[in-house]
Amino acid sequence: MFEFLQNLEPLHQGFWYTAIAASFIFLIQTVLTFVGGSHGDVSHADFSGDSHADSPFQLFSFRNLINFLLGFGWSGVAFYGSIGSKSLLIFVAVLVGAGFIFLFFILIMQILKLTEDNTFKIENLIGRAGEVYLTIPAGMGGKGKITISVNGTSHELPAMTEEKENIPSGDSVRVTYIYDKILVVSKI
Repeated sequence: MFEFLQNLEPLHQGFWYTAIAASFIFLIQTVLTFVGGSHGDVSHADFSGDSHADSPFQLFSFRNLINFLLGFGWSGVAFYGSIGSKSLLIFVAVLVGAGFIFLFFILIMQILKLTEDNTFKIENLIGRAGEVYLTIPAGMGGKGKITISVNGTSHELPAMTEEKENIPSGDSVRVTYIYDKILVVSKI
């Protein structure tokens, strides 16, 4: 199958073998990414021993090595006959390989812009308005409940007030601060 490689110079053979192997591994990575096999990806290992699974890009990863070798190998194959100097050819191939890593970085950053964090964090409710569901006793004398909408979902949460009068059901309130995971509200 690879008989045409036997008559080539060693450097040209090296570019071909690098390009073919990197393409094959890149194809497997791509299929596993779309199938969902990237959860156990070992490409997030770095040389300091730290795990940065939450960071979108590591410079020293298996995926980046494959991206580099893909650009390096195929540019070496493509420019082999057109660039006379072997050292200039290797330099150009290294630049193209580094460019592949940079392009991958830009692509990942663009994809990450599409993500949305919809996790519910009670701290994000400060300053938001809601409606009293169960009467809230005055002077921090007990808990009532309010309904408050966050990211398109309605939450029913315990609430207290520092006001001198009870806040009846149906009144609008604003969250002023959070005390021991209980919303402290004031009447609007």
